[in-house]
Amino acid sequence: MHEILLNIESKEIRCAHLKNNVLYDLIIERKKERQLTGNVYKGRVTNILHNIQSAFIDIDEGENGFIHISDIIENTKKFEEIFDMDFDLDHSTEPRTKSSQNVDIEQVMKIDQPVLVQVVKEPIGTKGARLTSNISIAGRYLVLLPNSSHRGVSRKIDDRNSRERLKKLIRAFEMPKDMGLICRTASALATPEMLIAEAHDLLGIWEKIVENFNKATHPTLLYAESDLIKRALITAIDKRYQRVLIDDYPTYLICKQYFERYANEHALRIEYYRDKIPMFERFNVEREIEKTLRRKIWLSSGGYLFFDRTEAMYTIDVNSGRSSGNKGNVEETLVRINLEAAEEIARQLRLRNIGGLIICDFIDMRLRKNQRRILDRLKECMKEDSAKCTILGMSEFGLIEMTRQRNRESVIQTIFTTCPYCMGSGLVKTHESVSIEIERALKKVIQCQQQHAIKLVTHPELDNYLKGIDKTYLLQLSDGMNARLEFLTDDDLHINDFRFLSAINNVKIEV
Repeated sequence: MHEILLNIESKEIRCAHLKNNVLYDLIIERKKERQLTGNVYKGRVTNILHNIQSAFIDIDEGENGFIHISDIIENTKKFEEIFDMDFDLDHSTEPRTKSSQNVDIEQVMKIDQPVLVQVVKEPIGTKGARLTSNISIAGRYLVLLPNSSHRGVSRKIDDRNSRERLKKLIRAFEMPKDMGLICRTASALATPEMLIAEAHDLLGIWEKIVENFNKATHPTLLYAESDLIKRALITAIDKRYQRVLIDDYPTYLICKQYFERYANEHALRIEYYRDKIPMFERFNVEREIEKTLRRKIWLSSGGYLFFDRTEAMYTIDVNSGRSSGNKGNVEETLVRINLEAAEEIARQLRLRNIGGLIICDFIDMRLRKNQRRILDRLKECMKEDSAKCTILGMSEFGLIEMTRQRNRESVIQTIFTTCPYCMGSGLVKTHESVSIEIERALKKVIQCQQQHAIKLVTHPELDNYLKGIDKTYLLQLSDGMNARLEFLTDDDLHINDFRFLSAINNVKIEV
């Protein structure tokens, strides 16, 4: 059974996909950080980087967007990446375009030039949104390509008769010159009337975008993609889920109204959650979210996973933990742990929305056939992921390298911020290390700066540690150098910080 739970709060929407009552996928969207992918903007070129053939564009969304020459020159592969689809294009209508290698960015963009652009990749951290000038307006069944004459059908439609029918249909559409159409997977079940109606709707959206672009005098949003609620509803209809459960009554009414136009396609149950127990607690989703925020994940076999993030990649370490399998066949026990780990890794990558380069360190196995079993299981589990994934083979050390499309911030990036104490390292100095630093600094203050009446200010926890032996030693040290030392505490100090003040006028002494 597949169902979607929509939890609506004042500042956040959470969409949970449950498969047989187990959390399968999760999207968290905050109002101040709404999704930008698919949005169309009137932008302004602010800077051109000749060495990398790119430009920064102000789109009035905080950080400037980034566009490369390959995203300006028409490129069929970009459409495949945007929609996470393989397009079977009708090459008879495919235009001949210049290679991005033969065009300089200054030929197509100038500083302060107004440009029409679309977001293809979310801004992440300090990086602005990735932009393209190859606009595509996506409907449920069709994708309108205003700047390309491509007409084709998604390869995900397996039935040959459906593919041929759709190809003939879109070739017969009367479209403005140099505009294209692509049939999405859902179009296989649509009638010609439904496709024609949507094509007209998409053309109307494009005409409105052009009209607003000409009217606007500064960078602004011209067209916004569907919000998370509508996307969740369409997903539930297209993939034939059984139920959508919503814990906010106004949102429930909106979904019921929006679903009316698709009611004949699928008997989806849209229900309002009425119980007093919070919905995500009732369905055990809250506990699963808490697990996704942990570094360590336990497996039912007794093994566990460690998730660690570096600047360049994510690393996932599989450990045997407290598993107690067949002592006579250690290899098979390790294989069983690794198989379970492969399934959980695929699930956690979806839930955590981890993107970029990922290294999985499985428990070493002697037999090559067992290594292939683990690799095959991981590939099989990752097939269900909506993000594009590339998985390489397993190395002799039991490592699997893979990449996963980074389409938005991870759950960790959404919920957490860098710790001001450890600056994201997860580490602070020991009290002993700070005590040694204090000793060095005290000598410098007395001998180099000729300060002989000093106050040492520390965090209360550090002060408590110094009471053991170190305070006595520091007092003896200062006495030996003809200086007077006092100890003070300050709750607002970082646990690793300390400072010296002049006992005469309370002015801070720079060390």
